[in-house]
This record gives sequence, C-alpha cells and structure tokens, in this order.
Amino acid sequence: MALRLHLTLPELALRYLHKEPHHLDPEERKVLESFKERAPISRDAADIEEAEASFGDRLADRVAAVGGSWGFIISFGVILFGWMLLNSDILSHWNRAFDPYPYIFLNLMLSMLAAIQAPVIMMSQNRQGDRDRVAASHDYEVNLRAELEIMRLHEKVDMLLARLEKQEMGI
Repeated sequence: MALRLHLTLPELALRYLHKEPHHLDPEERKVLESFKERAPISRDAADIEEAEASFGDRLADRVAAVGGSWGFIISFGVILFGWMLLNSDILSHWNRAFDPYPYIFLNLMLSMLAAIQAPVIMMSQNRQGDRDRVAASHDYEVNLRAELEIMRLHEKVDMLLARLEKQEMGI
C-alpha cells in the first residue's frame, strides 16, 4: 500500500470524503484545496466579518451596544426625570414650562426615538446572526481539515507499521 502525497482534488474527495467532486459543498471544496496545497485554513471569523462590514453595519452595532447598556438606561431615566421635574416644578412657577403635564412633546420624542432605535437594533441582531453563520462555517472548515489531517497521519502510521512488520518478518 503506497501512500501518494500529491493527490488530485477528485482523488482526495473520493479517498477522504467518499464523495464525487461535483457533490462537494463549497466548504468541502475549499478545505480539500487547502489540504492539497498544504496551506493553512484557519483565520479569525471576526476579522472576516469586520472586513465585509459597511459603515451602516458598524454604526448599527454601536447604536445597539449603547442602547442596550445599563449606562444608557440609567442616564435616559435621569434625563426623563429631569425633563418632568423641569416642566412640572421649576419652569411652571414662572409659567415658562415648554412641555407641561401630560408631556406631549416628550412622548413625541420618545416615539421617534423608539421608531429609529428598534430597526437599528434589529439590523445589529441580523448582523450577529450573519457573524454566527460565518463562524459556524469556518469552524466546520477547520474541523474538517483537522479530520483530514488526522486521516492522513493514520495512513502514514499504518504504512510505517506495515513496513516495520515486513522488516521484522525479514521480507
């Protein structure tokens, strides 16, 4: 049993994956090509995703990170309380309240903020899903490559053991 080190892509597909080359998934084809070339396949999935992100994508992530933090919730609560205190107590003494109770202008501003912030947060969540898919695909490629390398090493070890057995038998 001779081990050929330089197999073609169709030979690799049949030998290690037991598939015809036209039945390979894109990830499997990519792994076999890197395996054939003995090129590394490992890379940081976050770097891949970040390189493909547009300005709007990065902005959506930042808005979601700020809007979903305790610092934002606490500071927003303080601003709302200050708005109500200013319009109910402080400015109403001089009849200068620009948004008296029931705070119609404040409600308008909050509605506008929610109308803008909700789709931006959804965009960021969609991007997180995309990042997860990229990471899962990359993990599959790396795991498949590791399996192929282990299979190749098993073949080499089996060949060495067979050669040692032949030598011990005097053949």
